[in-house]
Order: sequence, then structure tokens, then C-alpha cells
Amino acid sequence: MSKALEGVRILDFTHVQSGPTCTQLLAWFGADVIKVERPGAGDITRGQLVDVKGADSLYFTMLNHNKRSITVDSKNPQGKRVIEELIKSCDVMVENFAPGALDRMGFTWERISSINPRIIVASIKGFGPGPYEDCKVYENVAQCTGGSASTTGFRDGPPLVTGAQIGDSGTGLHLALGIVTALYHRTHSGKGQRVSVAMQDSVLNLCRVKLRDQQRLKAGPLTEYSQYGEGIPFGDATPRAGNDSGGGQPGRILMCKGAPEDPNAYIYFITQAPVWEKICDVIGEPTWKTDPEYATPKARLPKLNQIFERIEQWTMTKTKFEAMDILNKFDIPCGPILSMKELAEDSSLRNTGTIVEVEHPTRGTYLSVGNPIKLSDSPSDVRRSPLLGEHTDEILREVLGFSDHQVAEIHDSGALDPPRKVAAE
Repeated sequence: MSKALEGVRILDFTHVQSGPTCTQLLAWFGADVIKVERPGAGDITRGQLVDVKGADSLYFTMLNHNKRSITVDSKNPQGKRVIEELIKSCDVMVENFAPGALDRMGFTWERISSINPRIIVASIKGFGPGPYEDCKVYENVAQCTGGSASTTGFRDGPPLVTGAQIGDSGTGLHLALGIVTALYHRTHSGKGQRVSVAMQDSVLNLCRVKLRDQQRLKAGPLTEYSQYGEGIPFGDATPRAGNDSGGGQPGRILMCKGAPEDPNAYIYFITQAPVWEKICDVIGEPTWKTDPEYATPKARLPKLNQIFERIEQWTMTKTKFEAMDILNKFDIPCGPILSMKELAEDSSLRNTGTIVEVEHPTRGTYLSVGNPIKLSDSPSDVRRSPLLGEHTDEILREVLGFSDHQVAEIHDSGALDPPRKVAAE
């Protein structure tokens, strides 16, 4: 079986998280991703949050699997020559520089497409065209400007950002879809094109149910929100709703045996209407099945706090896993709050390749997330991230076809770092 993107070559000008997320996903699917880095420094995340002295950080290694690294000084004439040759030989160029940075390097869209009319140039920016298009954006800024923070947290508390990297990694995933779509379009058009994703747009796309609720407010209060049952008026914008379910079925995070001493002894519980009678039986409230005060979803809405307090009395007699086992027998939607430690040790996630162990020549074995997308006929593996400039000479010779003399000439110009040598692994 061949890999899905085998034969596709990616020129990777990305750094930090959003762009590398995109190019790593393409690399997992078999694309040849050539990561271009600054001589002597490389991607800034190589040296951020370092936990093993003298080794690339986990921040870098977990975002740059399956890639090759070349160092090039884009300000050096010989370095520019190398970049131009790479543009000629690649199918896709991906970048997440600050606004205008690529143009200042001398590589405008017009220049790039004149070098290679079939190339796809994919970019991540903070904002799309508008008043903020020249602003830099980072993860939490994207969450705040894309609508996530204003709708996350509890009603009586401040806006909150989520631990899920929906601004950076979420945007990278959107860009990857744009790239493969453009590649498919090229199969019948023969032409490359520009693909762009703004981080604000990506976050807003992931917050679409909150935009749904914004429009529903015009018709009246949001009855599935806790504040409706508490008699608290709604304002003119979608409010923060704590752990309420966003799907129209009331849901909460409830304590289980061991809480609150154990910060993760909790379970998410949804009072889905079709299984209401089963819920009543499980928690020991059989009369609620026929009581007009509880029998219908509409009747239950003003009493959600009381209902969940009663359900929590039951969940606190069980561990989160015991509760899940019991509830799943009755198709009652629920899910334990799993810590990162529990996920890291989950054998089923390791068996599917969602959690993988990776060997690295300078940091040893580390744990990483594998490809979350599984294809039945196209394998996907996870190989370690490259050392800085590890593949510089290999790329010059094998990809660009430079002779030994030309490689030496470019090195003499100071445009490249000497390639890193790796001991036998």
C-alpha cells in the first residue's frame, strides 16, 4: 500500500504551531515536507520550553514529525537561488509569516507563480482582509477574537480560553484541507492557486453553534441554558454557559467518587430525552417518569439544576469509570473526564496509533500524538522530527540535483549551516 500523498512535495516555511500542524499532517500522509529554517537558529520552538538539555524541545518535536530540514539564509543571494530552485521542484509552499514578510523576502505571489505556475501557495494569517489584517495573532488572541472566549466559562466569571489549541492547530487543520482541495483542483485545471486561512475565521467556524444561538436569541431565551431555569434574563449576546451542552440536550459535568480531592474524578452526563426513563431508573427516581413536573423535556427545563444535583448524588457513589460502564448499558450519553496522564497511558489509543512512542537521537524516547485520521488503504507512520539542517546537503543533491562543486560553493557563500550529523539510530 502506498501513502496517500506520496509524490507530493511541500516547501515548508512554517514555524511555531499553526503552520507546522498543517505540514506535519501532510507529512504523515506521505508528502515529502522540506522544512526551511534559519541558519544557526531554526524554528524558534526548538529552544522553547526545553526539558532535556541540548535537545530540541517537545514543542518542536511533536509538531515536526516526518519532515526534512534544510537551513537557508534568504537574504544571501545563494540562499535565494536555493529557495527559487525549491519553488520550482515543489507542489505546495506553506507559510505562516507575519503579514507582508514573504513579500519583503522578494517572493510575492506573482514572483512565485512565475517561477512555478503549478505551485499552490498556502498561508495562515491572523485576520482576513479588514481593519486588523496587518496584526499578529497568537493562540489565545485567536480564541478571543473568534468568539470562543466570550462563550467559554461560567456566566458570573470572566471569559476563558480553552486548553484545546483551536486557534493554532485548528487553523492548521483547516489549511491542510484547503491544500488537498487545491491539489485536486490542479489535477484538471493544471494551475496552482493561493490558499489562505485566517485564525479568526477558523475559530469562528469551530464556534458555529454559538453563532447559531446568537440568532436564536431574537426569538426568545435559550431554554436549554442553565440561566433560563434560574430565571436570569438573557442579554443581547450569546452568554457563557459553563458546562451546559451546546447541542440542545441538557448536559453537565458532575462529581464522581473521589471528587473534589481528585481534580479529574468527574463525568459528563447528558439528560437526553429518549433515555429519560432509563435515567430515572438508574438514579432511583422512578416517579419522575410520569410526574408531569419531570416527564417532558419542556417541563424539566426550569428544574435542570435540581435534576443534575440529584443525578450527582448518584454519580458520587461511583468512580467515573464505574458510572460510565453502568450508563453505557442503557445508552445514556456520558464520558469520563480523562486527564492527560490517563490518556498517555491508554492502551487502546496506543494500539490505534493515536498515541505513539518516538525515538529521538538526542532526547531519547518521547510520547506524541499520532495521526488522528485513519485511512483503510493508505498507511500513516510517525517518524521523529529532523535535527536543524540535518538534510541540507541531501536536499541540495537529491531534490535540486546540485553537484558536489555547487553544494560546496553554496556552503562557502555562508547561505547554509553545515548539515547536522546523526549517529546510527
